[in-house]
Amino acid sequence: MRPTLLIDLDGTMTDPAPGIIGSFRKALVDLGHEPPPFESLGWIIGPALRLSFPRVMGEGADPEPALARYRVHYGAGGMYDLTVYDGMIEALGALRGASERMFVCTAKPEPYAVPILERFGLAGFFDGIYGAALDGSLDDKADIIAKIIAERGVDPARSVMIGDRKHDILAARRHGMASIGVTWGYGGAEELTEAGASVLCERPGALPEMVKAMKVA
Repeated sequence: MRPTLLIDLDGTMTDPAPGIIGSFRKALVDLGHEPPPFESLGWIIGPALRLSFPRVMGEGADPEPALARYRVHYGAGGMYDLTVYDGMIEALGALRGASERMFVCTAKPEPYAVPILERFGLAGFFDGIYGAALDGSLDDKADIIAKIIAERGVDPARSVMIGDRKHDILAARRHGMASIGVTWGYGGAEELTEAGASVLCERPGALPEMVKAMKVA
């Protein structure tokens, strides 16, 4: 039986650095903080930004005002300041044939994820789009996977999570799900290996054959 695939968005299908990091830095400036250099903020791509702002603003800082300013800038156009990784469109087409079903599983809030996927021609490959909630109730990637399992009847033993950060891999492991760590994003091979990725993939075009070769129940 072909597996069900859960695929991350930021750092896996797209490189969203200009929009995310740019909006993050503008939000800090709005609140009177000196933003770190653009090049030093790649680590914010992947996990929920509600968890990232306090690391820059100071321990115990309330992230909600920064999130509000971030959403102003991001919603004004930053959300579309991204590129789809070379070869990803073709890879998604081939993955459709190698899988039973495909779902987007992203820590990006759904109100942003859906229009991004639609604008860049990615939405049509998927049976559903699942992301975080604006109120923070789904900031843990494992909770998003749990929602997909519950609502779509997904069997974790017959599924594979594909993502670029440790959060993707650790969330999959919590559900007993295999995973593919992609090294072209923002985690890197060392982070993904330490998190326990089942296998690593170095380019989008290699994903379909890698999925076919994986041993899922």
